[in-house]
Amino acid sequence: MGLVKNLSLAILGAGFTVLATSVQAKSLTLSYDSSIGSPGFGPGQLFVPQGITVDNSGNILVSNGRGLNPDGTFNPNVGNKVEVFSPQGNYIGAIGEGGKGPGQFDEPSALEIDPQTGNLYVGDVYNNRINVFDPQGKFINSFGQFGGLIPGRAFFGPSGVTFDKAGNVYIGDFSGDKINKYTKDGKLISTIGTSGTQPGQFQGPAGVRISPVSGNFYVSDQFNNRIQVLDPQGKPLFTFGKQGTGDGEFNQPIGLEVDEFDNIYVADSINSRIQVFDKNGKFLAKYGQPALNASGQIVPPPGLTDPPFGTTLDLTPGRFNWTGGTSYKDGKLYVGDFFQGRVEVLNVEGRTQVPESSSILGLALLGLGASTVTLRKRGQQKPVFSLEKELQKQC
Repeated sequence: MGLVKNLSLAILGAGFTVLATSVQAKSLTLSYDSSIGSPGFGPGQLFVPQGITVDNSGNILVSNGRGLNPDGTFNPNVGNKVEVFSPQGNYIGAIGEGGKGPGQFDEPSALEIDPQTGNLYVGDVYNNRINVFDPQGKFINSFGQFGGLIPGRAFFGPSGVTFDKAGNVYIGDFSGDKINKYTKDGKLISTIGTSGTQPGQFQGPAGVRISPVSGNFYVSDQFNNRIQVLDPQGKPLFTFGKQGTGDGEFNQPIGLEVDEFDNIYVADSINSRIQVFDKNGKFLAKYGQPALNASGQIVPPPGLTDPPFGTTLDLTPGRFNWTGGTSYKDGKLYVGDFFQGRVEVLNVEGRTQVPESSSILGLALLGLGASTVTLRKRGQQKPVFSLEKELQKQC
């Protein structure tokens, strides 16, 4: 997804592994753990964090927004890179730089790590492509072509990135209202979906994830205000959600994650919260409230020609000015505070699981009672940025 073209900057320069399918969590809660980054335009500071992922070493990678001059022209020296933070939230360095050339960005968006190779795939909105980097952060190649800005939509370009077990990569084409399937090296294989409101049709497929359990697709269908579930072949199974502010309702859902038990985490963007559902779309939990000013009024998002965050910030834990990019790993959910320049880290708690009696593992555990299982991210991942010390030298 791309931030609106005219958004400008006024300030510049400155236990054991579960092998079988399990039923849903009996209870699940989200709680605040910590924050990563701060609003600003300097090293280690963030604005409009559209994409987040976590490598196998626990480093947090965040797509940092598009730098513009006060007159709205592109400024490659502000943002336009993937910022890297240590597991403790300390700034390490950056991958890529602003520009139009190979390996450069004109607004990075969604990003994800190939669990088989450790390569990093990053959406590059205004350059209309995906940039690929090796585990050391060196540029490999670019591929793809995605739809441009559509009147009435604030975002465009490549959106969610996810991988299947065969190693194919799926990338949302936000304005094209479809999901593209590619080989690892970027050869287009097929597409899923068309534009519309019927099952299997999209209006802004923002977040795209493949379940590590079933292989089903989960898609946040932003302007249809719903979540769509498709089978591994891309055929629609069911949808849930509608526009609103109540439990199970959305106001433009963006980021989406699916854990090892098919719990679904949705960044309900304009409602400034996270909602959690079971695999059948049943509401489980919610977290977050809109940012407030000193008078207790909701802080609005920036205007189209305003800086990406204003002078009024509410950095209280659990407050957001839109929820955006997300990532899930090891029982923690990472959520972009879209217009407040930070990532909030949440603990996912109460994940007691009861294995299905039909599974071999379930039969083996029946005599042990309910067990608490430590969650792990989708598939084993190789470390992405093994040259952490080299990055530190760049800071």
